[in-house]
Amino acid sequence: MLFDVRTYTCRPGTIANHLTLYAEKGLTPQTRHLGEPLFYGTCETGDPNQYVHIWVYENAADRETKRAAMWADPEWLEYVAASGEAGWLERQENKLMVNAPFFESSVRPK
Repeated sequence: MLFDVRTYTCRPGTIANHLTLYAEKGLTPQTRHLGEPLFYGTCETGDPNQYVHIWVYENAADRETKRAAMWADPEWLEYVAASGEAGWLERQENKLMVNAPFFESSVRPK
């Protein structure tokens, strides 16, 4: 299992606008290709301008295939363009993680 942990930082005061744009234009095409995320949330403590989402894949090849299909989807590209034009994102950090040897996740990618 491969977990894609993504942390995004928005310009102060813009996270609500960014998440609204994503809900309206990005969520549908992204979940169409990647399935439902394991987690999608905002910070309760810490940096209030950050949000995190975690996607689950069988392996690196599964991730590559699904993300390639997403990046070929005109609806996803429309969202990416709108997000870029808005300029609300400041930073992105991605980590690909695997289970610790003693942890067995019940989550399975779709």
